[in-house]
Amino acid sequence: MAGRIPEDFISEVRSNVNIVDVISQYVSLEKKGKDYIGLCPFHQEKTPSFTVNEDRQFFKCFGCGKGGNVFKFLMYKDGLTFPESVQRVAEFAHIPMPAGFGDNPVSGKLSPLLKIQQEAVDFYHRVLLTTKAGERGMQYAQKRELNNDILEHFKIGYAPKEDNVLITYLRGKGYQDDDLAESGLFVQAKDGRLFDRFRDRLMFPLDNEHGRTIGFSGRRISNDKSEAKYMNSPETPIFTKSKVLFHFAEARKAARSEGHLVLYEGYMDVIAAYKAGIKAGIASMGTSLTDDQVYMLRRITPNIIVNYDGDDPGVHAEERAARMFNKDGNFNLGIVVLPENLDPDEYVKKYGTKKYQEEVSGALTPTDFFLKRLAQKYNLDNDREKITYLAEAIKEISQVRNPVEQDMYVERLARSAGVSIDSLKANLARERRRNNRARNHIRRNYSDELVDNTPPISEKLTTPQTEANKHPSQTRLLYFFIHSTSAQKYLLEHDFHFPNDNFESLAQLWLKYQETHDNLQIAGFLDFIPDQLQGIIVDAEATHIPKDCTVQEINEYIRAIQTRSIYSKLNELQNQLQDAKRKQDGLEIIKITQKIIELKRILG
Repeated sequence: MAGRIPEDFISEVRSNVNIVDVISQYVSLEKKGKDYIGLCPFHQEKTPSFTVNEDRQFFKCFGCGKGGNVFKFLMYKDGLTFPESVQRVAEFAHIPMPAGFGDNPVSGKLSPLLKIQQEAVDFYHRVLLTTKAGERGMQYAQKRELNNDILEHFKIGYAPKEDNVLITYLRGKGYQDDDLAESGLFVQAKDGRLFDRFRDRLMFPLDNEHGRTIGFSGRRISNDKSEAKYMNSPETPIFTKSKVLFHFAEARKAARSEGHLVLYEGYMDVIAAYKAGIKAGIASMGTSLTDDQVYMLRRITPNIIVNYDGDDPGVHAEERAARMFNKDGNFNLGIVVLPENLDPDEYVKKYGTKKYQEEVSGALTPTDFFLKRLAQKYNLDNDREKITYLAEAIKEISQVRNPVEQDMYVERLARSAGVSIDSLKANLARERRRNNRARNHIRRNYSDELVDNTPPISEKLTTPQTEANKHPSQTRLLYFFIHSTSAQKYLLEHDFHFPNDNFESLAQLWLKYQETHDNLQIAGFLDFIPDQLQGIIVDAEATHIPKDCTVQEINEYIRAIQTRSIYSKLNELQNQLQDAKRKQDGLEIIKITQKIIELKRILG
């Protein structure tokens, strides 16, 4: 990207997108009043503190402190430079870059490790589709009914049998052995030599949530069961298995139209679902679901459907996943259990796409799922076991928070078991009282722990102490200076200067911005000022105070600032006085004392 992008073009791009639309690709946003709120994509949190203001076109997280306009969001989230973020937003708005700009793709400045992964994607894919060495992989792909559209969409490739094909290719492209060794694509012998890690495997690229490949999973083609069916890349600086979901970048886009994400066990299940018309499928990396992955899903949508294999291990894994989602408590969860112990890939092949879509649309609630599982554990023709089953079922129903849902399950349970609804409701009430006592006991113990084991101040979680937090009166005055013509005029006429250098710099920059821009926007001003000052503006804008003020209000803020300044000077003088007393410097003691008296006289 050559030279500096014209400011007029930057303004055009910013004005032609809605920051809510851009951020919605990364975060599930819910409208609350004038703002949209969601879970922060920059740190983990249980209660949403991430806010997007549509009117002023900026975002702010009150948990981690990050904020800014649409360009800043992409710089934080995707690690882009400012010109790259402008290009990304321009692409979103379907606005062509000016001549001489944007000739290189945004992804052109990838780190060496990301570049190596992308080179490997292209290499394996080309081998599969165009070479004689790839014919073996293509035969297996066709056997698994992977057509060219699927191979292209999922960027599937083939790693040949030889142990030096990829290493030779990448060295020929100029990559250094240190970076190649760190990529996870190679195995290093004791003598330091590198060999291809993946051999004779169908290769599935594993992308991060931005769609960049960070690792691979290779499916064994041979019948040699001494080798693992799937081999994943080892963990590297860019690939952490517990924080990755297969097909996530694509699925999160589809989730907006399909209304949910569907969680599978394996890659082939995601692909089978994709062929069946379900584009919002994802899978964990061949391991149990992790808390990090649950958080990734919650940021995108609360509507999750879990469809693991229909065999016993798959159903056990579904049970564990359902417990994890229920523990979080913020999901609308559905669970699909396919008949005949079939996995989704097998089911689609046997019964077709329409029947499979019906299975997904008819997903069970977690409570239905657990009750069905529970019923399978007992002989319900035996009264003793039936009583135990009903007691366990009531315990499960007591965990449901919605009273209407509880009634629904109790009535259904009473009908199926041939007992009265009133008797089950009595048991349910007793179980709920037991749950409440247990929760209260936990709360009391937790409170006692807080009293007895109060952590050091350095360990406590606090809201970031920003410049705006430190200087509330200056923040308010700066806000009025920017938004109120009369307030700005009054402050300039009275030759007011902000005591803090950063606030004074922002006031001067706003005056310059006014002189050089016709369309005054906070989102545009953020691009006009240095990065280190943007947080003050974002914090000021996030306060939602009225833009107009009276002269009396302005004078009160000025007095507050002056008073704070005097107290700060008094504090400094008190320290100097202590120092003078320690040195027994009589003249200095008198001099400092007089200054303290003068300042206290001003305070009244």
